[in-house]
Amino acid sequence: MHPILFDFFGIPLYTYGLFVALGFMTAVFVSRKLATPRGIKEQTITDIYFIILLSAIVGARGLYILVNFDSYKNNLFDIFNIRSGGLVFFGGFILAVVATLVYLNYRKLNVWLTADVIVPGIALGHSLGRVGCLFAGCCYGKTCDLPIAINFTHPQSLAPLHTALHPTQIYMVLSNLILFFILLGVTKKKKFHGQVFIVYIMLYSLFRFIIEFFRGDFRGDFFLASISLSQGIGITVSVVACILLIKLSKSANGNR
Repeated sequence: MHPILFDFFGIPLYTYGLFVALGFMTAVFVSRKLATPRGIKEQTITDIYFIILLSAIVGARGLYILVNFDSYKNNLFDIFNIRSGGLVFFGGFILAVVATLVYLNYRKLNVWLTADVIVPGIALGHSLGRVGCLFAGCCYGKTCDLPIAINFTHPQSLAPLHTALHPTQIYMVLSNLILFFILLGVTKKKKFHGQVFIVYIMLYSLFRFIIEFFRGDFRGDFFLASISLSQGIGITVSVVACILLIKLSKSANGNR
């Protein structure tokens, strides 16, 4: 793969950063399109995404550093170098949710409705962003002998070189793309505000829990070194979301 797309007068354009930027712009575009018919101003969505961007970077990088602190304790300046990877989605997601909730309450906006509008775009944007992981070689998989295995050969790749690995980056691209289409379907048939958001966190967390079994990079231990930190967070969030979805669905059906 190609961690650096090209050099422009000595300034490298990192493929990871390019696809993360494309994913972010796509997410904003989709969410703005979904917002207008639901009475939410497009500028409001843009403002929310600005908050999400800042808080997600801080949260995702912060959790990654926390899990991998031994790699940075001797060179603390590397903490701020995210050009070639080093983000944990759940760290960014948690801080972004908190920051967005504060903003929505401050603006007195409908939290559940706004969340329903935003998450389909996030799923599609996340799918694009994971293409950047493939090019950078981060979030790589365990060794395998399947026909779908991939080999990284670029010397600046973050993955082990010349080794057949599970294409976990592609797994994540496809799972988020599938999730995007599921969320569009739920959007059209939802019974209550918040349903799309809850389905998103339930399914994303479940998909992530499964894909993590094929990951080869160290992501921290959650329980007896048998599951990773992201798996622990993921399965916990998925179960809570499932319970909440059942409860709110019953409540919505009872109010008919």
